[in-house]
Amino acid sequence: MKIIGFGGRDGGQLKGLCDICVIAPTYSMEELEDIHLCYCHALVTCIREMLKDIWDIEVINAPDRGFRYALFDFDGTLSLLREGWQGIMIPYFTEVIASVTEKPDLEAIAESVTEFVDLLTGKQTIFQCMRLDEEVQKRGGPAVDPYEYKSEYLRRLMACIKGRHEALKNGKSQPEEHLVPGCKAFLKILRENGVKLYLASGTDEVDVLAEVKLLGLSDYFDGGIYGAKDTITDCSKEVVIRQIMEENHIDGAELISFGDGYIEVQLVKDIGGYAIAVATDEARRKGVDAWKRKRLLSASADAVIPDFTGAERLFNFISGGK
Repeated sequence: MKIIGFGGRDGGQLKGLCDICVIAPTYSMEELEDIHLCYCHALVTCIREMLKDIWDIEVINAPDRGFRYALFDFDGTLSLLREGWQGIMIPYFTEVIASVTEKPDLEAIAESVTEFVDLLTGKQTIFQCMRLDEEVQKRGGPAVDPYEYKSEYLRRLMACIKGRHEALKNGKSQPEEHLVPGCKAFLKILRENGVKLYLASGTDEVDVLAEVKLLGLSDYFDGGIYGAKDTITDCSKEVVIRQIMEENHIDGAELISFGDGYIEVQLVKDIGGYAIAVATDEARRKGVDAWKRKRLLSASADAVIPDFTGAERLFNFISGGK
């Protein structure tokens, strides 16, 4: 055992008994105690900084069965290509609502927008744009085709992430730089153990297919890859879940999901499936995003993971609850 002592003056007899003796170099007892408080505060700060990236599987409800089918979200769960999309959508929506509001309180509007954008994350982008249209009309603004809002949002988003796509295409960056850590290894283990994999995203299907290919994930999803289609007004993930159950004649208990959106957690929980929240800090590519974790727990996630690091251990957990 390594012994660390907190001493004062010149360390006294304690100094010779410790591996490390942290000394407050004063003969004043009051100053000595105050300096020790500073040392303690510094240590706690350092420990907290270290611990934020040491995060195991957070278990709320342990799995009590194996799973034959797995449903994955894409953006934020596997792919980081669109990291920062909320930072595009929320200011844009706030700007639109403020333009039709007399004496707009930008902070209050942004808070309201953040709430409904977050609540609808996991559904197709058009649902968030439909809600924007409702909010505009509530304030006396004109009715606008939600697809116009969607088009402008996507234009702004693509202007920000275009460089990531180009870097992948010309080899200046590698897929692993834009993937949630460990996800490829975990997908491979699931496939090798006979789990059928599905991917469902709220992003337009043509874009999902292109980005899945760019990231080298196309071959993992034998169940299919699904994205948003303008012809579908139902929640695409709900459609996919129904399809999985009907085609395979299964009940929800055989399905496990991995996602970072409120919607998919609730959908899977509603049919009796097991929902794992992926609360990755996307900007840092490690650790847990505390805000994301909190909202996914409020959606009744069964477990929370920071990413897929330790793929074998994660598979053992969902297979046997250990």
